[in-house]
Order: sequence, then structure tokens, then C-alpha cells
Amino acid sequence: MTDRLDGSYDVVVIGGGAAGLSGALTLARVRRSVVVLDSGAPRNAPAEGVHGLLAREGIRPAELLERGRTEVRGYGGRVVTGEVAAAKRDDDGFTVTLADGRTVRARRLLVATGLVDELPDVPGLRERWGRDVLHCPYCHGWEVRDRAIGVLASGPFSVHQALLFRQLSADVTYFQHTMALSDEQAEQLAARKIRVVDGEVTSLKVADDRLVGARLGDGTLVRREALAVSSRMVARAGFLAALGLRPAAHPAGVGEHVPSDATGRTDVPGVWVAGNVTDPAAQVGAAAAAGVVVAAQINADLVAEETRRAVAARRAPFSARSEAALCEQVVGDRRHGL
Repeated sequence: MTDRLDGSYDVVVIGGGAAGLSGALTLARVRRSVVVLDSGAPRNAPAEGVHGLLAREGIRPAELLERGRTEVRGYGGRVVTGEVAAAKRDDDGFTVTLADGRTVRARRLLVATGLVDELPDVPGLRERWGRDVLHCPYCHGWEVRDRAIGVLASGPFSVHQALLFRQLSADVTYFQHTMALSDEQAEQLAARKIRVVDGEVTSLKVADDRLVGARLGDGTLVRREALAVSSRMVARAGFLAALGLRPAAHPAGVGEHVPSDATGRTDVPGVWVAGNVTDPAAQVGAAAAAGVVVAAQINADLVAEETRRAVAARRAPFSARSEAALCEQVVGDRRHGL
């Protein structure tokens, strides 16, 4: 079977989205043994299409991933369905344990598990998420252009979000919900002719499987065809706790991520991260590109390790011969009374 799980690999990639599959493809093409472990729960599953991805504009998320898996397999990589429960240090590598009890060893880990969107506690939001409840103007804005768009105040960049969606429609309403506006923010919204609605949004109204509007606490219905929401984005990384690697607050205040340097290297030697698990704002194209960059860094790290070992092995016979020659000389000197 192409996708059976063997005992050990150069690299185990945890997460089979754009970042993970791109990383695995890059590694497989330089003849690294690599397996992708994927739980099968992509963040963008509810979306009708992936946008802003050159040459694949509008492709369905499931189709994109299936194409990626086929490409990885085409170069000898493996893709195995399974949820990772834990990862721990094991001698000079790692042991990864799946939820069903299977284990696999890795010399290096590439973590590309993405994130979870935590939405405001408003009934109906989750059910419409990725359809007419949106978050990114670059991912979904074209599809709601010129419509009646609402923006729910739900994060530190909600006003900025409203200004971005204003570029796509002249009819944008900002729901203050539970967040107050500063004088500067109120002035910005007024200058861009964005209506501001006071009061908490308590539910959504849906009819014929379409968003009709947002209902306020006093019963008022504000009709909207799409609603932009800023989610709190939290990295899927609990399984890394045994390695001492835990999500940290993102400096932009948008949630939690796994910190890394520009190459994807974490504070734990041998563990790299790519995609939304470390960069919450990365779209599919950026996540895929990060997977390629990080994979190249991992390969370079493995090459350096292998070269050090090869040099040490090459020197070992010479060192042994030199030691034997020195002993011979000492014995000969003693025989001659020197």
C-alpha cells in the first residue's frame, strides 16, 4: 500500500493542508523519506472555493488538497489519515503518537496543523461561517461585492476590516456589538460613509438558506446579505506540549500561534512550523510558499548533520591508525633505551 505507515522517516509532516503538502512535496523531490499525517479537518472546508491562488483561482478546497496529496505520492511521499495525539523527544529524533495508538519516528518534524477560528458567541454565526459570514476581503470579498455588508465588531482590527470591505461595496454597516469606538475610529467610519449601529447583535436571521440580517437585543433587524467577523485564531498545537512547545499570544492580539524565526525554526531543535499555525493571517498561497521555504531549511539542516557524521566517520580510521603508529613508536623507543 502506498500510504501505509512505516516505522521511521526523515521528516514527519503533521498537517496536510497547503503548507504541509507543499513542504512534503519539496522534501520528497529531494529524495527525503516523508509522511504527512492529516486529521482531515481543514480550516477552509466550508468555503466554496479558494481565491487569490494563481492558476487555481476558485478551486474547491477538497480538490486542491486531493491534487496535492496525489503530487506528494507521485514522488514517493506518503499521506496517512490520522490525528496526532503527542510528540516527544526520542534519542536524536522524535516519536509521534497518533490517537489510535500508532507510532512513527522522525528525524525532524514539520508542524503545519493550522488553526481553529473561535467566533463570537452569537447564535447562527458558526453555521454560516465560510458562506455569508466571512472574515477576509481578499479571500471572499469579490463574491460579496456591491452587496449589503455588515461588519461585526469582534477584534482589534474590526474597524480596519470595515474599511477594507468598504472598498468592495458602498453599503457597509458597522455593528459596535460589545466594543466601543474611539473618536478617531468613529471619524474614519463617518468619512467613509460607513453606518454605525449601536447595540449588541444577539442572533442572525436566515431565510431560504441565505443571510437576511443581524438582529439586535431590542429586536431590531438590520438587513445584511453578508457579515464580516474577526475570529480569534488559535493554533492547533496541543500535542507539542511534551516537547515544551506551546502556543503563545500573537503580538497583533488576534489569538495564539507557535512562534518561530523567519525560517520556521522553533525554540525546540528539530521542530519547524509553517502556515497558519505560526502565521494566522497567511492565505492559502502564502501558507503553501511557507511550506516550501521551511522544507528547504529542514533539508539543509539534515544535509549538515549527515555531512558532519560523514566527516567524523572519514576521520575515524585515520585517527585509529595514527594512534597505533604512535604506540609502535613508543614501544620501539623503549627497546632502544630512548
